[in-house]
Amino acid sequence: MPKSDKLAVRPLHDKILVRRDEAETKTASGIFLPESSKDKPKTGTIEAVGDGALNTETGQRIPLTVKKGDKVIFSSYAGTEVKINDAELLIMSEDDILAVID
Repeated sequence: MPKSDKLAVRPLHDKILVRRDEAETKTASGIFLPESSKDKPKTGTIEAVGDGALNTETGQRIPLTVKKGDKVIFSSYAGTEVKINDAELLIMSEDDILAVID
């Protein structure tokens, strides 16, 4: 089976696929940071969203409040890291999103 150049990932239900922002390579004063001292950013861009949570009483989907392309802030230990086509992404619930950056 040949390897596809592009892998389509569709999050389920209230899950969101986020590309984490790059870590800063130097401080505001111009000091370069070694790889081991960089903090993982808690911001990123939404790459894909699920179709919403299921309302168990009515059977209908509750739409998500975020959409593809939104810049978001999420909690420190949010989501599960996955590697797709050499890109490191996070899959998390909408509940892990703290804010949308306008």
